[in-house]
Amino acid sequence: MANIKVSIINESTVLADAQVRVAVTDLETQVHKDFAPAWGIDADLAFVPKGATPASGSWWLAVLDDTDQASALGYHDLTPEGLPEGKVFAGTDLKLNLQWTVTASHELLEMLADPDIDLAAVQSDPNTGNPTRLYAYEVCDACEDDQFGYTVGKTLVSDFVFPSWFESFWSPGGTQFDQRNKIQQAFQVLAGGYIGVLDLPSGSGWYTINAEGRPWEYRMRAPVGSRRERRRTPRSHWLRSKPRQKSHKKGQ
Repeated sequence: MANIKVSIINESTVLADAQVRVAVTDLETQVHKDFAPAWGIDADLAFVPKGATPASGSWWLAVLDDTDQASALGYHDLTPEGLPEGKVFAGTDLKLNLQWTVTASHELLEMLADPDIDLAAVQSDPNTGNPTRLYAYEVCDACEDDQFGYTVGKTLVSDFVFPSWFESFWSPGGTQFDQRNKIQQAFQVLAGGYIGVLDLPSGSGWYTINAEGRPWEYRMRAPVGSRRERRRTPRSHWLRSKPRQKSHKKGQ
């Protein structure tokens, strides 16, 4: 039994409870069998059907249609208890022909690795040793495209990087950098992926880079309420969630 408990809450109008319930089982398997051995972080997941109330003390991952629905239902940046919360915009994914389960896996693993959205890795100038850039500690962004996902049970889940991806001392091919072994060196971004960076000398703030020479896509923009949007938002501006639950039955 893991110390971290995550409630996966279905508030989407485009997904039935049965669809989300199956995915939750497979997402928990990914966490236990793949993510925990690589990162030393484990979690137990609980499915919360539409209208039910998540268990007290749990982190939340809300499955929603889009950012408008998140705002209307009061899903903000933290749970009412001030605990970590992630969001999956399933309706937006379906419009973009993306797999919502890959996004759910992506958001879940990133919430586990950096729940406070405040961690970063330093990249230094190889000649001077001076720090030049911070890389956001997001474990799925660099390999997040559906083509690099893999199947757990009946569910397509996201690839994710290992801690070595953030360690510049590894030579190319010197170790494994991601679950599917598609990345060949530290800080490499695969096609369709991206990563938030902050260039220290310029002081220009956080921005997003993608694989060199690749076109930008709409989904690479940070939607309101996403982890990337929150990373560049002062913590004092974060809001706690006040979901409009339809009942007080606890999710199973």
